[in-house]
Amino acid sequence: MAETIFVRVSRLLSASVEDAVDRMEQAGGDAVMREAIREADRAVDEVKAQLEATMARRLQAARQQKMLNQRIEELTGKAKFALAEGREDLAEAALSRQVEFEAQANKLDAVQTQAREEEQRIEDGLAALNARKRQMEDALSAYVASRREASLGGDGPTRPNRSAEKKVDVAEQAFNRAMAGAGGVGFTHSDATTINRVAEIDGLQKSATVAERLAALKAQRAA
Repeated sequence: MAETIFVRVSRLLSASVEDAVDRMEQAGGDAVMREAIREADRAVDEVKAQLEATMARRLQAARQQKMLNQRIEELTGKAKFALAEGREDLAEAALSRQVEFEAQANKLDAVQTQAREEEQRIEDGLAALNARKRQMEDALSAYVASRREASLGGDGPTRPNRSAEKKVDVAEQAFNRAMAGAGGVGFTHSDATTINRVAEIDGLQKSATVAERLAALKAQRAA
């Protein structure tokens, strides 16, 4: 069975750029990293498509809910009119239908909440994936540049210790540039594991903002 897009994103984010650089050294070329970047590109496109589909589902639920709320309001007027005409049975029928519409509208609330949460997870994954792609692109560029320098008489295969140092330096510099581009500051390689925790804080802040605004809107409606 084909892996889900979230599994692919998780795999790409957990992959080690240093390992890819090492494989490039062993293979004597940059095909490994180029294929990894192409896979990241494909994953980015799939994540964007899933984000659009999730947003469409939320917006559709919102449109349906708006329509139901309009019908609920109309039924209140119909019930009042029926009572004024002495038709309590018709007023009762209108109110019964109103209760059914309210139940449907409440279900659509849950659909929208779930969609918003999914959108947030997808957006966080997309941001992390783009950062990882930039990291790989930087590592590839640095690797190609180091190979070019070696071919022009710089440190070559005859200097294994220097080659190993350069490989590590390339990977760490690429990581720092990618993280600086993503977050505005440069992180050391040892701090890479904190990225997901920082992203989680951003997600919590966004959720808190959304919850606060939603509560305010509900309060306005209740007033």
